[in-house]
Amino acid sequence: MALNLKTLGTRSLSAAIFVVLLVGCVLWNYYSFAIFFFVVSLLGLNEFYKISEKLGAKPFKTIGFISAVLIYLSFFTPLLEIPGPIDLKKTATAFMVIAPFLILTRALYSKQPNSVNNGLYTIGGIIYAVLPFAFLNQTVLYGNGCIGEIFSPWLILGVIFLIWSNDTFAYLGGSLFGKNKMIERVSPGKTWEGTAIGMLLTFALSFTFNTFVYRLDSFMWPLLGVLVPVLSTIGDLVESKLKREAGIKDSGNIMPGHGGILDRFDSLIFVSPFIFVLFKF
Repeated sequence: MALNLKTLGTRSLSAAIFVVLLVGCVLWNYYSFAIFFFVVSLLGLNEFYKISEKLGAKPFKTIGFISAVLIYLSFFTPLLEIPGPIDLKKTATAFMVIAPFLILTRALYSKQPNSVNNGLYTIGGIIYAVLPFAFLNQTVLYGNGCIGEIFSPWLILGVIFLIWSNDTFAYLGGSLFGKNKMIERVSPGKTWEGTAIGMLLTFALSFTFNTFVYRLDSFMWPLLGVLVPVLSTIGDLVESKLKREAGIKDSGNIMPGHGGILDRFDSLIFVSPFIFVLFKF
């Protein structure tokens, strides 16, 4: 696959604007961090529901978006710490548990054909496009295992840097040296050579993160240097599979050269739950 300089230029310009916005919101404070990913999650959910419609489903958008907002807020720590007669943390957690069943109950009373399938797509959108970003609201807080003590965005930013490193090196490596397709029916442009180059160079780069990004236990960044590229690649392939089955090239057009929100965050969507479990359990 020949290196397309025009495409690379378009991608680079839109990516530069995106990077400034993302890094600024992530580093400013907890509120800017949470609001940024709140907007991302709702835009991503909207894209998922549009893809679902192309697959023949009719998600229950109203209850889906209401549930998405409440579930996202259930991970927003300042809200959970508001004093009052109602324990907001327990209430939010309770709603998160029962939300899928409320959506399926909505499907029960729907007159649309395949209403249960529509309900499952509604739930699937929340799991895929909202929960991973909601998890970040807790992962970004550090305090010796006690959630909510210190806003520390450098871990998340470091993980994002690893994702970008893997994407960039895999793209360049595949463009220059790629010959053997990885899963052509899912992602025709992804090659084994590009994937291997992306993973190896990202793993090598991870050894510098303790010095230049954020200090963790000595083995953690190299571990993430392996884990993140693998999960990023799977996330990219899953989203490619979803788009291919829907018969579309991009999930949206919010970023020239990069497509939609799900196109840009497909890797973080897969990485986030594992990082949440790794650092919070």
